[in-house]
Amino acid sequence: LLSNGKAGLMDINLSQQQKVLDAGSFVYDMKDYSAHIMYGKAREGQTLEDVRDLLLSQIELVKKGEYPDWMLEAVINNLKLSQIKAFESNRRRAGAFVDAFINDIPWDEYITGIQRYEKITKQDIIDFANNNYRNNYVVVYKRTGEDKNVQKVEKPEITPVNLNRSEQSEFLKAIVNTPAPDIQPVFVDYRQDIKQAVLKGGIPVYYKENTENNTFNLYYVLDRGTNNDKKLGLATSYLEYLGTSKYTPAQMKEEFYKLGCSFSVSSSSEQIYVSLSGLSENFDKGVDLFEELLSDVQPNQQALDNLVNDILKVRADDKLSQDKILWDAMYDYAQYGPKSPFTNILSKDELKAVKPEELISIIKKITSYEHIVLYYGPLSVDALTQTLNAKHKIPDVLQPLPVEVMFKELATDENKVYFVNYPGMLQAEIIFLSKGESFNKDNAPVISMYNEYFGSGMSGIVFQELRESKALAYSAFSTFRNPSRKENAHYILSYIGTQSDKMPEAMKGFMDIMNDLPESEGSFSSSKNSVLQQLRTTRTTKTGVLFNYLAAKKMGLDYDIRKDVYEKVPALTFNDIKTFQENYIKGKKYTILVLGDKDKIDMNTLKKYGDVKTLTLEEVFGY
Repeated sequence: LLSNGKAGLMDINLSQQQKVLDAGSFVYDMKDYSAHIMYGKAREGQTLEDVRDLLLSQIELVKKGEYPDWMLEAVINNLKLSQIKAFESNRRRAGAFVDAFINDIPWDEYITGIQRYEKITKQDIIDFANNNYRNNYVVVYKRTGEDKNVQKVEKPEITPVNLNRSEQSEFLKAIVNTPAPDIQPVFVDYRQDIKQAVLKGGIPVYYKENTENNTFNLYYVLDRGTNNDKKLGLATSYLEYLGTSKYTPAQMKEEFYKLGCSFSVSSSSEQIYVSLSGLSENFDKGVDLFEELLSDVQPNQQALDNLVNDILKVRADDKLSQDKILWDAMYDYAQYGPKSPFTNILSKDELKAVKPEELISIIKKITSYEHIVLYYGPLSVDALTQTLNAKHKIPDVLQPLPVEVMFKELATDENKVYFVNYPGMLQAEIIFLSKGESFNKDNAPVISMYNEYFGSGMSGIVFQELRESKALAYSAFSTFRNPSRKENAHYILSYIGTQSDKMPEAMKGFMDIMNDLPESEGSFSSSKNSVLQQLRTTRTTKTGVLFNYLAAKKMGLDYDIRKDVYEKVPALTFNDIKTFQENYIKGKKYTILVLGDKDKIDMNTLKKYGDVKTLTLEEVFGY
């Protein structure tokens, strides 16, 4: 009732009305004691105490029963839908068993929880809220500033630990030697697993039947993103706060929620996704509402003003986020330079100059361009195409997609270091990035083996050598990254998170193993088995089949390339990955990204690895 991401009290009264930047509520439901956690993010100029009061005010509404009568039934229906969707996943099914077990709940009681919800009345909830929610909470504020209580710890001497990769405990041996039949892999067969149809206007439909339950997912996908139009992202974000000539924004959210349906419109640098999901019994009504919103969306100047202010607040917050600085801003700067998909955004002045009518026009024209339709659900292909032909609103002639705007990937033909100062940061976060060759599907098997052996997870050479053996890193990994489309290149991507005073040893240790691949027959055998087991046990199902197909098309493939990996990995030897490492990785030049406190970072160490350029946040963020 408080927060469900769509039509809860916090969703409608706080997030939808833009009274806070974000708000939500969830429960840690545990055996001994449980915790109800509410959270909110302040807008620009708003105090955290104001956010606290707004959150608590929604509890007061529950205590007074001040919410519409239809909401309780709708909440229960959507909880049913959530359970259906959750139990599509083996992980969630297993998690349910574990949850029931550790909380001592009999399985027949656990699995019928939704039915017991149906017996709860509005008065029951009012009584519960009044009995349990008083002045009995803890409030935590996340503020910015300097911690005056930091205590220094002397750097200990580092003594490498000899790794015993070949040793096995008796417990491990017992598990390994337990007989178990091999699970056979299942790869996607695009011709058998996906049906194709065509809608009016020549719109391709890719269809996958849902034989498990009565839910559906519908997508309109356009190969047109923010690279082509910087206002697209603003327009798709704006839609969340808009209604139609018939429904207010809050009523629109409530109508979808009543149907057990969800909609979203999002854009990336290259694509737009328009999606609708929910109960198949309400598919027709959901599509009607969905199409009405896209075609009859109404402008709201106040909502746009609030959205622009919130975007500017988020941008300011992003400059405080180590992850955002390193993995988005600095990473794109290294890959593309100052002009990148990340910096291809509206400036502050451009944001404030945008008119609601401009964004409304963009939204209404989304489906006037050439696009495809993806569907996963229980409807037949004929029933689906009949419904969409009647309800999907498109012009007589679809507009062709504009020529795609591409950003050129920079060559890494010399070593260089980009440093960004983050005052007060005790760690150093380092990325090594090197552009590789263009996509070659024949290398897929050896790339999978190399990544698993060298840089993947806690058993990889990188983690074992730098963290487990020498204690030089909090975290470390390395991967030979595959591109997402055939026009782009592979990249060597490696990461180390270490203490600032350990940075010299960490960087040297990392470069040593990158250029001189350690050999461990035990680790190699284990890595091969891991790759094969992952392929045997991984299943691409449901909407994953459709998106797997689209991803393959971008790579110029007409089949599931994992089949090549499974067939060829068994014959690979250590010499194969050693040869791959020598041909594609050893001696490579790198763009090295370092985030840390300039007063704690040894800049002379960085100079050993290339010319050092200190970048400002304005340079890497573009604002």
